[in-house]
Amino acid sequence: MTYPFMGRCGEDCEGCKHRESDGCPGCSGTDGKPFWGECKLATCCISKQHEHCGQCLESPCAKLDEYASEPGNGYILLNLRAWNEIGYDAWRRAKNEQS
Repeated sequence: MTYPFMGRCGEDCEGCKHRESDGCPGCSGTDGKPFWGECKLATCCISKQHEHCGQCLESPCAKLDEYASEPGNGYILLNLRAWNEIGYDAWRRAKNEQS
């Protein structure tokens, strides 16, 4: 099952400004080619038939570690871990309750 607000890398796309300004449906809706071009993380994940990078046995790989180490991206590994442990739907409900 693909979730429109779940970035395969652990990104939470629900509040992304590019959803509205660029009409981006996220990597799930574009086969790994969001508004800015092809995403190597998403295409790798898709090629392995995973919903998100956290399902990969190699996770976190060098590509994911590099992306997570960029300023402001530290939370993506936490998201991936939570999606594995409780599932995306439960994670989304908990996140919405916190807001």
